[in-house]
Amino acid sequence: MSSSTVSVPNSGMGANPSMIFCGTCGHQIASTAPSCPKCGAPNALAAAPVSEKSMVAAALLCFFLGTFGIHRFYTGKIGTGILMILTLGGLGIWSLIDLIMIIVGSYKDKQGLPLRR
Repeated sequence: MSSSTVSVPNSGMGANPSMIFCGTCGHQIASTAPSCPKCGAPNALAAAPVSEKSMVAAALLCFFLGTFGIHRFYTGKIGTGILMILTLGGLGIWSLIDLIMIIVGSYKDKQGLPLRR
């Protein structure tokens, strides 16, 4: 648990189990809220959305078939996948950059979500 949020146990007296208190200002917030609406402190309990596509699968596809852009088709980026086929992965440079981005975790899918680890 983070120091910026405090969970509220359900005492059976009408407490809402999906509500927590902000550790910074004490304002009651939803447990799924990304931050406190009163003070702006981040909520460490709120899960960040991630893609359903696997980072390992994308890295393997990029390593073995990167010049054909197969990893781009896998992550839903059809247009740039076609461009990678036509340019052979930017003569390998584009594929290498994508592989590095996938490995360090900065590669996103078509919806802009990070790949699942």
